[in-house]
Amino acid sequence: MLKRKSFGVTKDGEKASRFILENSKGMCVEVSDFGALVLSILVPDKRDSIRDVVLGFENLKDYYNNDIGLGAYIGRNANRIEGAKVTIEGKEYVVDANNNGNNLHSGFDRSHYKFYRSQFGQNEEGSFVEFSRNSPHMEQGLPGNLEQKIRYMLTEKNEFIIDYEMVCDKMTIVNPTNHSYFNLDGHNSGTILQHEMEIYSDKVLNIDRNLIPTGEIINVTKTPMDFQYRKEIGKDIDSDYLPLIIAGGYDHNYVFSNDRKLKKVAKLYAADSGITMAVFSDLCGLQVYSGNFLNGQTGKAGAIYIKRSGICFETQFYPNSCKEASFPSCILPGDEVFQSRTVYQFEVE
Repeated sequence: MLKRKSFGVTKDGEKASRFILENSKGMCVEVSDFGALVLSILVPDKRDSIRDVVLGFENLKDYYNNDIGLGAYIGRNANRIEGAKVTIEGKEYVVDANNNGNNLHSGFDRSHYKFYRSQFGQNEEGSFVEFSRNSPHMEQGLPGNLEQKIRYMLTEKNEFIIDYEMVCDKMTIVNPTNHSYFNLDGHNSGTILQHEMEIYSDKVLNIDRNLIPTGEIINVTKTPMDFQYRKEIGKDIDSDYLPLIIAGGYDHNYVFSNDRKLKKVAKLYAADSGITMAVFSDLCGLQVYSGNFLNGQTGKAGAIYIKRSGICFETQFYPNSCKEASFPSCILPGDEVFQSRTVYQFEVE
């Protein structure tokens, strides 16, 4: 089932909407045509109380001050580009140097500040709303007119599914992700340090002091970054371990096969609510970010989001994969269709 409500007016005068997806299990997802944002995810807990498990803001205007990316669709390119420049078909393109001389999440002119066309419906999987927008040639400094489609779906299996479909008339970078911050005890419940986590990979990308991958893939078995077995997030997060010291916590890309098959990549557990969330992806990288730069933002219902109040699971190609020859590349040939699926599945334990 889907409902539509007003979400205010954008700075450009568009009338924005909240789209509310509901299933028969009591789960509800709210998204918006402003920014293709995920506004809330309501999940029944082990006591049949409803918890909103993603961080967010109360009003549309607050999302204009959202460099931290609460609920954000990130396009055209997620994560970092070293030196804020990239060469495509022999031509160098300069992009915003908005992060220590590098490009982060496509610069200052971010996709979650844009307005999207919407259509909605239902298929054999569930109810959905699909947002679409043409990103014009040289928007965010990148070539080609990129047609973007982001479909959000809620199923009867309590799966929140994100499907991306993109095509460009020139060779360009295509590496979208979602930047929602999850807290399975509720967005207003404090930190996620007592949550437990599994990540089904023993490898991460090594990084330099600016969090740019060095090209080296390191094995993290039996290190503080090993989540092959269920472990409390806070147990090792402040360990004397160089990759964690550099990032100020978890902010690393875990490595998976590039076979483009949908696979379970991670699982999150919350003891108080009993809610669990499994993450599925068909991409080769998973950026796990423990909210290290949250610093007291005021969110929904006056909640204060302190450091590590939420955790992100950003499915994507590796950071800097447009420049690192040894990585699977996020550069998409002109007129070739990119498709990808991410699934967040909720259960009660």
